[in-house]
Amino acid sequence: MLYHILFPLADQFAVLNVFRYLTFRTGGAIMTALIISFLFGPVLINILKTRQNVGQPIREDGPEGHLLTKKGTPTMGGFLILLALTLATLLWADLNNAYIWPVLGVTIAYGTIGFLDDYLKVTRQTSNGLSGRLKLLLQAAIAVVAAFVIMHQLPMPLTTTLAVPFLKSTLINLGWGFVIFAVVVMVGASNAVNLTDGLDGLAIVPVMIAAGVFALIAYLVGNAVFSNYLQLHYVPGAGELAVFLGALVGGGLGFLWFNAPPAKVFMGDTGSLSLGGALGAVSVVTKHELVLAIVGGLFVLETVSVIVQVASFKLTGKRIFAMAPLHHHFEKKGWAESTIVIRFWIIASILALVGLSTLKLR
Repeated sequence: MLYHILFPLADQFAVLNVFRYLTFRTGGAIMTALIISFLFGPVLINILKTRQNVGQPIREDGPEGHLLTKKGTPTMGGFLILLALTLATLLWADLNNAYIWPVLGVTIAYGTIGFLDDYLKVTRQTSNGLSGRLKLLLQAAIAVVAAFVIMHQLPMPLTTTLAVPFLKSTLINLGWGFVIFAVVVMVGASNAVNLTDGLDGLAIVPVMIAAGVFALIAYLVGNAVFSNYLQLHYVPGAGELAVFLGALVGGGLGFLWFNAPPAKVFMGDTGSLSLGGALGAVSVVTKHELVLAIVGGLFVLETVSVIVQVASFKLTGKRIFAMAPLHHHFEKKGWAESTIVIRFWIIASILALVGLSTLKLR
């Protein structure tokens, strides 16, 4: 909005020429989202406390300490991130960009699914909200629409192809299978972040790290000079997603202020489903879907731990981990919550650096 209002006036006021630069608008989006989070955070938390009364239901089969330390904490705090992210994006992004709307659409739609899930959990006072099958169906339907929109905006020959990290010119043509692949990426990323969100601050920092990495990737693949130098597949217009991802980082930082241990609010499925979906959608646009699996390797690890646990129990009747997802396993082993969270942040940082190396090692 600011871009459309102020940039046309650059001929009369030279200072407004800064609005043409993605870096300036990305910085503006970060600060705007952060300020919105700080302003509305306390108000939202008070509203959630009043409406939810006893807060998010705590699983009785989970770590014993959660019943003591987390009981009464309100959920749906992800709405604060969505509010800050959406407003900052609308203010600073070029709204004529072909990729802003499908990515923002996936984010808001997945957040709505998460909100419904959280609402049912709170009102029923149970850890069961929407059925898993219904959530996956809704997520898949939204992802199909987004995949078609993105596919028809991507330039040839990127429309239906998969780029391979470390190989500069390799493109695997998936044909219409690209839609299925894109759906798997978006739905998979969404639920992977959801599984990771189990301790104070555990999910939001790796999400911000991944968003920061993909802001750089989006900027580079959307720039003809840089993409050519780094031998990346050029996606005209993708750089505008750096503004969106900057807003995500700013909103995430603001939320972390209230989610830092001991958390005053949980993001709930409202936040985790939407943020994971956002990362998945951005990776599809930038043709770095496989790099997301590296940068978001922590989310992959948490998801795999659940899959392995379930498969092992069904096949052998034995559990490999004390509890899944993986962060609960270490809780059961006696690790302090802060120790788990900080060490997982370190792992996420290392994986982000590995993912960044794919930009040059080709």
